[in-house]
Amino acid sequence: MRGPTAKPANYESFPYAKRGVDFPVIELADPSYRRSRFDPGLDEQETQRVERLLAENVIISFHEHPQLLAADSSQTFEYLRTRHDFTAFAQLHGSGLTALFDNLWGMLGMSTPAGWKWDDLVTSLGMRLADLTHRDDVCVARAVQDIHDARTDGKLAFIMGTESAGAIENELDRIDVAYGLGIRQMGLVYSDSNTLGSGQWEQRDGGLTKFGHRAVERMNKLGILIDISHASDQTCRDAIEASTKPLAITHAGARGVWPTPRMKPDDVLKACAERGGVLGLMAAPHTTVSYAHRTHTIESVMDHFTYAVDLMGVEHVAFGPDTLYGDHVGLHHAIDTRDDPTGMTNEDDLEYVRVTHVDGLENPTENFRNITGWLVKHGYHDSDIQAVLGGNILRLLGEVWR
Repeated sequence: MRGPTAKPANYESFPYAKRGVDFPVIELADPSYRRSRFDPGLDEQETQRVERLLAENVIISFHEHPQLLAADSSQTFEYLRTRHDFTAFAQLHGSGLTALFDNLWGMLGMSTPAGWKWDDLVTSLGMRLADLTHRDDVCVARAVQDIHDARTDGKLAFIMGTESAGAIENELDRIDVAYGLGIRQMGLVYSDSNTLGSGQWEQRDGGLTKFGHRAVERMNKLGILIDISHASDQTCRDAIEASTKPLAITHAGARGVWPTPRMKPDDVLKACAERGGVLGLMAAPHTTVSYAHRTHTIESVMDHFTYAVDLMGVEHVAFGPDTLYGDHVGLHHAIDTRDDPTGMTNEDDLEYVRVTHVDGLENPTENFRNITGWLVKHGYHDSDIQAVLGGNILRLLGEVWR
């Protein structure tokens, strides 16, 4: 589905380069275009409470892609090859966020559709940092204090990460280089296996490799948060056991709510929590569906939330919606035709309604205001809301980062 594409007058990325001269012009999705109609049904007092909670607390998204998509999804890879993917700065400042984990587009790759090579990682990261450096309303967070400073200064903090360590190939020191360039969170694998371990798509689960064990040790020593969102079940178990620091599942859901490979089984979620880790609930279309809500909306996602809180404890749950600005479903079709990237199956018991967007959690601008509204409407205490909106992630980063 393609919406209007007019760009707001106050929006700009790469102000030091000229579109059509320094890089090709690709028509971009309109960041202000909305399809969500979710309304938590708050009264005036509840609305004021939502605004207070967003204003008074550190709000962190555990996983986002805060860039604009190409207006035409078929131009996705052409757009990435320009190496100038635009960030929706103006829209993000209306999101209520203090900080977000920006995982760039590493799962797509620039030189090939198969994912980042090393040059892709360095180039994409460098381009993003150059763009961010030329803004006075954002910053890059490399330490917990940077996040607190961003809130004090009224800035939006970007935490740089990558969904897969595949780009390091078998070069352990590349982890050090990535850290030196600002990477503070790294996924071990992205769905397909790599030199570190098995991905969630594999039929034979080999778990964490010997090299993967060395990589986990190096990330622990450097102070990189390890993410196992796209790892296979055994790789998750092995990594949790091998790590001396708590791990993150920055964007996933509970298999006990919707049993697909993209969701995490109970034993992995419990082991993650027992070691001090945190799960971020995701909302990419057709992922965190539930039996109770087979049309994917914020209600489906919150079914995973309540389940995870009961299983892991509220101090180990957060939100990593994994959203963006543009046609997310169209992106899924564009990036992978060999399989369904959402991890769905054809089993009759898992029939669900196809959607064009996740109502209530369509993009980073609306996500946390709607999540907070839902939590307020359902009677959660301020302390629990503060924890899941950012407090749990801050605690985790304090234990992992140096």
